[in-house]
Amino acid sequence: MPRVKRGTVRRAKRKKLLKRAKGFYQTKSKLYRSAKESVDKALGYAYVGRRRKKRDFRKLWVVRINAAARENGLTYGQLIAGLKMAGNTLDRKSLADMAATNPAAFAKVAAMAAEANPAPKKSASTKARGEKRVAKAAKASKAAKASKDSKKASASA
Repeated sequence: MPRVKRGTVRRAKRKKLLKRAKGFYQTKSKLYRSAKESVDKALGYAYVGRRRKKRDFRKLWVVRINAAARENGLTYGQLIAGLKMAGNTLDRKSLADMAATNPAAFAKVAAMAAEANPAPKKSASTKARGEKRVAKAAKASKAAKASKDSKKASASA
């Protein structure tokens, strides 16, 4: 087999890679080997980042929708369930945009969702358990405050 020296192809390949590494720190933008490693790593991060971006935006949309839904007396889950029952096909991106820019229109959508999926009523036993829990917490905080006051009194005496 004849010997191949590669000539301009090698130079073009290296030049292309060094161009991609432009702006990298010190030798990572100047020396071929370290630049190649850095560019490979950067491309890996870019690949992952394109997928993370989708997750991050969805999280942001959910937070915005939840905040707006709670202003209208619903939770995020109740709103989404109500919209599905009502047959509404608005996606989270457009709902979040509507919540941020047009609260009146979002309120109408929330009302439609609430109508399609009424919030479950709390039973008497659930209310009683909640009241007991609140009373117990209040009693515990009073006891903690009383012990704190008694420690202060004994320390100052």
